[in-house]
Amino acid sequence: MNPLDFVVLIGSLLAIAAYGMWYSRHHRDLSHYLRGDKTTGWLAIGISVAATQASAITFISTPGQGYESGLDFVQNYFGMPLALILIAAVFLPIYKRLNVYTAYEYLGRRFDVKTRLLGAALFLLQRGLAAGITIYAPAIILSTVFGWRLDLTIIFSGLLVIIYTVSGGSRAVTLTQKYQMAIIFVGMFAAFIILLVKLPVNFDDAFAVAGGFKKLNAVSFSLDPDRRYTFWTGILGGFFLALSYFGCDQSVVQRYLTGSSLRESRLGLMFNAVLKIPMQFFILMLGVMLFVFYQFEQPPVFFNQAAWHDAVRHDPAGKLQAIQQQFTAAYAQKEQDIHQWLDARRAGDQAAAATARAQALASLDRANDLRAQAKTVMQADVPGIKGNDSDYVFVTFILGHLPHGLIGLLIAAFFAAALQSKAAELNALGSVTTVDFYRHLVKRDAGDAHYVIASKCFTLFWGFVALAFALFANLVENLIQAVNIIGSVFYGVMLALFLAAFFLKWVRGTAIFWAALASQTLVFVLYFSLNISYLWYNFIGCAACLLLSLLIQSALGSTGKSSNTSPVA
Repeated sequence: MNPLDFVVLIGSLLAIAAYGMWYSRHHRDLSHYLRGDKTTGWLAIGISVAATQASAITFISTPGQGYESGLDFVQNYFGMPLALILIAAVFLPIYKRLNVYTAYEYLGRRFDVKTRLLGAALFLLQRGLAAGITIYAPAIILSTVFGWRLDLTIIFSGLLVIIYTVSGGSRAVTLTQKYQMAIIFVGMFAAFIILLVKLPVNFDDAFAVAGGFKKLNAVSFSLDPDRRYTFWTGILGGFFLALSYFGCDQSVVQRYLTGSSLRESRLGLMFNAVLKIPMQFFILMLGVMLFVFYQFEQPPVFFNQAAWHDAVRHDPAGKLQAIQQQFTAAYAQKEQDIHQWLDARRAGDQAAAATARAQALASLDRANDLRAQAKTVMQADVPGIKGNDSDYVFVTFILGHLPHGLIGLLIAAFFAAALQSKAAELNALGSVTTVDFYRHLVKRDAGDAHYVIASKCFTLFWGFVALAFALFANLVENLIQAVNIIGSVFYGVMLALFLAAFFLKWVRGTAIFWAALASQTLVFVLYFSLNISYLWYNFIGCAACLLLSLLIQSALGSTGKSSNTSPVA
């Protein structure tokens, strides 16, 4: 990065953060700090909800996912539009009518205190862990760009996010997110256009290469339970994941509760129902085009170049250098095979094209085998190196092939994504701890000023918890999958609490509480003992909890707390 990149990076981030903090400087009562002034329009709500979900991980890790596996990850979002329609029709009217600070307040009114605290605790646990990973994501960029130690970079970037979040509050989060999203999309579209311009082949050949290497298979109707992404896991598991996230996760619920009316909040959710799948498809397609680009431009053996150079220093026998030479030869042969394949395809010689394509696939397999050998050597020589380097694919392209100024803008975009999602997460963690635990169990009769200070203190606490977990995030393979795995393990049971509250009016607090504990234990056991797509755990946890609650309630009979809220408002 040169001085121009630093000016773009630092100037854009500081300007947006300063604006949000200045604009919200007079908001000191609890309602304004946790929910804003409730005058937000549908577009701002839609952008804020999208920004909360689309963290830096989305823009860093998803292109790497597309590079490695193609478009099939988009199936993960097929159930989202259906989930958002249900939330807008059922969940949102109840939240608005009851005027709650957190979604878990509703569980207390519908069931009892212990069920409210259980729902809040599940949120704090899973979101606190996921928050650590979203701090880790932008730290990857800094460590790669500047060559800093990753742990020190995590601490630095995490503290920056914590300071911004504690000082801002909900209104500052919503205000800044729309400007941060503008930076993100300008940067991503610019990178995509430059990537297409730099492709050494035309679009037809580029898509032929991508399709020939099976990167364009966006939809699979396979019934194999071991296959991670299929149409069925996306529709069913993705539906329950999205229903849980958008309907029960306070970091998102808090965003659309700021709406000036029920209509504005609903339109904000529908904006996301329309936006999300095309956005993810675009980012994955960027990754696919990166794959095509690196079939003609030799990539590094290992995209995390800092780790590669460190491993080379610890390899006196020269095993990695030997692998590098073999890898260069394999890629040269593969590029030659691809050109022969494309030449035969243009000439209409199907037999020659099929033969050349088979040779190109074999050459790619040899190159991938060499990459795997390199990873094995690196992990043996330098313990702690992460084997999957797909999170570094897009960063490598940015640093090596984009013009100065745009590099700074892309880095600013990643930081903007980290700030916007992290601010929303920490704001929600602080809100839930204050409202559902501190105000309810510890200090019932304090004034707003006291609770605002308490919320800031709890936000600070969760910031440091997330920071601590981020220091261990390098143990996971692909960041975008890691976040969804954590959510899938917890979200199914969380969702069941709300579905029982809305629709099973005869189920009461004691039954759903023990059903939730048993179902969450079941999900933990299955996750560590089975090898199925993690998306299924959303459905398994939800279904198990609902069925168990019905059985337990039948055994208990009519005893327990009565429902005092209608199932659907």
